[in-house]
Amino acid sequence: MTTITGRDPQSGHNYTLVVDEGVIVRVEESSASSDLFLSPGLVDLQVNGCSGFDVNSPQLTPDTITELVDAMLFRGVTCFAPTIITAPEDKICHALSIIAEARQIHPRAAACIPFVHVEGPHISPLDGYRGAHPAHTVRPPSIEEFERWQQASGGLVGMVTLSPHFEESCAYIATLVKQGIYVAIGHTHASPQEILRAIDAGARLATHLGNGIAPEIPRHRNAIWSLLADDRVSATFIADGHHLPPDVLKVMLRAKTLQRSVLVSDSVALAGMPPGTYVTPVGGRVELRPDGRLCVFGSELLAGATASLAQGISTLVRTSDVLLHEALAMATTNPGKLAGGRGQLTTGSRADLLRFRWQDSILIEDVWLAGEQVHTRTEVGRQPGR
Repeated sequence: MTTITGRDPQSGHNYTLVVDEGVIVRVEESSASSDLFLSPGLVDLQVNGCSGFDVNSPQLTPDTITELVDAMLFRGVTCFAPTIITAPEDKICHALSIIAEARQIHPRAAACIPFVHVEGPHISPLDGYRGAHPAHTVRPPSIEEFERWQQASGGLVGMVTLSPHFEESCAYIATLVKQGIYVAIGHTHASPQEILRAIDAGARLATHLGNGIAPEIPRHRNAIWSLLADDRVSATFIADGHHLPPDVLKVMLRAKTLQRSVLVSDSVALAGMPPGTYVTPVGGRVELRPDGRLCVFGSELLAGATASLAQGISTLVRTSDVLLHEALAMATTNPGKLAGGRGQLTTGSRADLLRFRWQDSILIEDVWLAGEQVHTRTEVGRQPGR
């Protein structure tokens, strides 16, 4: 058995977890004093890449996925959904098969990746709404294509983001939901009526709400209001300080409530890389600025995010009235409900843990995956990346 001690981010009390065979078997109050907080490992439902490792690269290999897993663990993320964006079917199937192979070969990949998130290709073809997704491969939803995705991945697709403006959308959503797939609405120019029909069909998520939408929209009848107003829908948000102004995010969280809000990184391969101009599969030629903002070159159009989920939590706490333990819940317990109950510190839960120091931001000290310590800050020069 292993014991792990830290402070509760909510109460400030110290407690000890007793871990046996990768599972929390006991939670006890501790008399030991610690200035390190203990939390569930972070859960990120939208990861395109990190540290030079790109889920959407044509050169994707199982080793790339394994290295991405290590990079995410380094950042405190013990559970994440690799996210494949809009692409031709053969490229989506190839990426899915590689991720599935990585999970079969590498135990850590299997432990960290519960499912794959396919963002697109059934999104809005319109500029602004489409974001950095390639227009020429946007297409209507097809049950037959989805079945080929599942065949290529061994049933690994667990979340699909789409725009419900297509005629086929409602039937497609209902079919996926019956199979236990989470359907999210995003990158959409759909009308409020089309969004309502999609929710009635079973869509229960909004992907990075407030983004993936045109800069100018009707002030009342638009997707943002429709998705905020419906209590059946939870929403993911990118809290990096670039995708949503702090006052906008504050209002959205109040409308959606913290219980139905999830933080994601939406990180791309350039996360953790130096500023400069790059050519990437997501967005083509992009500019990574010194402040971390990633744009399509020559424009202000965002091409993904480069902040880690821990940085997003820190930014949210610094720029809002959200408390640390509340922000952590939006990056652990809330998304964990979609990932088999991950993100909890309760008896019987898998011991995926994050211990950190809080100094106006999260400073990661230790990470455990199923009770195994996979990162400690005392390891010098181990940061994964290219």
